[in-house]
Amino acid sequence: MNEKEFISPVYNVIPVPFEKIVPNTYNPNNVAPPEMKLLYDSIKEDGYTMPIVCYYSKKEDVYAIVDGFHRWRVMRDYPDIYEREHGMLPVTVIDKPLASRMASTIRHNRARGTHDVDLMGNIVRELHELGQSDAWISKHLGMDRDEILRLKQITGLAALFKDVKFGQAWKPIETSEEEMV
Repeated sequence: MNEKEFISPVYNVIPVPFEKIVPNTYNPNNVAPPEMKLLYDSIKEDGYTMPIVCYYSKKEDVYAIVDGFHRWRVMRDYPDIYEREHGMLPVTVIDKPLASRMASTIRHNRARGTHDVDLMGNIVRELHELGQSDAWISKHLGMDRDEILRLKQITGLAALFKDVKFGQAWKPIETSEEEMV
């Protein structure tokens, strides 16, 4: 038997009505509210840049999500996105048995990795050097002011505030050895 040449599903993105896409029952991934808001902001600003990965069930005529639940949730939870996208989501389809779909879900989740604190600090520093305010950084990177301050401190607070004049808050008082005992 001749095997067909493998073609990655991403080369066949199809628009699917939101109502035909259903979450799976096994995804252990959870996204905190600040990151969900950032995902909404990302989709609002950039559109859907990655398709939802689904398995198509002919029997039920639905697309079961393998990866992309939170992108699907943005459309469910934000009517402005649903309307802008005309109720359609970009989908790629994989045809695998349930166990393989479950493994795919976990691989997708774990392959995303985490943000390196030093690299995030460098990004904040570079944005600051490009003239972006903390408010701009907060809005566009989904960070609160405390996180921005901590990242600035990691990259070298002095360099980021080199033009700020600091006063002398206190002067040490010399004491005798007898007074210290």
